[in-house]
Amino acid sequence: MSAQRRKSRNTIAAHATTSQDPTLRRRLSATALALALFGSLTTVGVLAVFTDSAAVGANAFSTGTIDISTSPTTALVAFSGMMPGDSVTNPLVITNGAGAARYSVSSVATNTDSKGLKDQLVLTIKTGVTTCTNAGFATDGTQVYTGDLDSSAGKLIGDVAQGADSGDRTLAVSASETLCFKVTLPLSTGNAFTSAASTATFTFDAEQTANN
Repeated sequence: MSAQRRKSRNTIAAHATTSQDPTLRRRLSATALALALFGSLTTVGVLAVFTDSAAVGANAFSTGTIDISTSPTTALVAFSGMMPGDSVTNPLVITNGAGAARYSVSSVATNTDSKGLKDQLVLTIKTGVTTCTNAGFATDGTQVYTGDLDSSAGKLIGDVAQGADSGDRTLAVSASETLCFKVTLPLSTGNAFTSAASTATFTFDAEQTANN
């Protein structure tokens, strides 16, 4: 065998011996693991940065309110022993003590007997009356309601339904206005209504105007 061929065989044999040596394989694996760990540690070191933060606190919120009141709060218009042609007139001050609002007025009237006086009496409401008396009522102001003591479905001014409705009254913050109420027993009232009685309750419902 020539020297060149022997050299080739020796080289192949040496390579085979190296590939099958378990000690050498463990050394190579350990070296590869060490390099991987070193790479990971190096990467973590690169990601370290300076940081800071700031907080904005005291973000407080509160809700508003709607606060409507009346003066007087009871017995606005009352008349005992009315005769045909009699009337009673009285002012009512509505005050808005909080946020801007709109309000409506409704009425519930009842008869204490079967004579139906509540539908015989005539209620008239005005705004802008300079002097809310029987005499002053006839001279100025703007009429906002006239009809039965409790009208149709009890609605006198505006509507309690949410949102702006026809006839609703608006009041700015801390504002007030005066409504002049007048109740009349017509001259045409006959004997069927003698000794009759009726009672009415007026309700003022308010709601916000903002976003509504």
